Amino acid sequence: MPAIVEVLDRGGASFDELDAIAVGVGPGSFTGLRIAVATARALAHASGAELRPVSSLAALAAGIESPLRLPLIDAKRGELFAALYADGEQLKAPFAAPPEEVARRAVQLAKGGGGSLRAAGDGSVRFRSVLEAAGIDVEPDGSRAHVVRALHVCRLGAGAPATPPEAVLPEYLRLPDAKPSA
Repeated sequence: MPAIVEVLDRGGASFDELDAIAVGVGPGSFTGLRIAVATARALAHASGAELRPVSSLAALAAGIESPLRLPLIDAKRGELFAALYADGEQLKAPFAAPPEEVARRAVQLAKGGGGSLRAAGDGSVRFRSVLEAAGIDVEPDGSRAHVVRALHVCRLGAGAPATPPEAVLPEYLRLPDAKPSA
């Protein structure tokens, strides 16, 4: 909350001036997504602003400079969260899979796609060797393209439909690691 207040202060705005709130809904870490969505829902309720959910993979793809974009988020457990985009349009819905499977699917979908396939995100850094062996171009390690940027969430949110706050939920793509005890 202090960071949100700071951004509003720097922009010379207040909560009651917000028309819309964009929120990255994942995929990503369970705790981070729950906190982000719960905060955005509360702010939307309190301010009366519209709530606009945005895929974290779509926001990551928006920062990749290539006709064919492969945003990859490290899903832990040796897996990646992935999707495939061409010129801003989603070609492959988000999914979770091991890096070899992601590379195989991406290369297969990219055939005849009219351009080189470029990956970015912390998952592409972690599994660079697997991706490059499959012929996928990966952003350099220090590239800003590896980060889901608030700028891209906001830009995509501007075009996203308003969603009732209670209907905005995290997109986990798989079951949690934690299991109830017996």
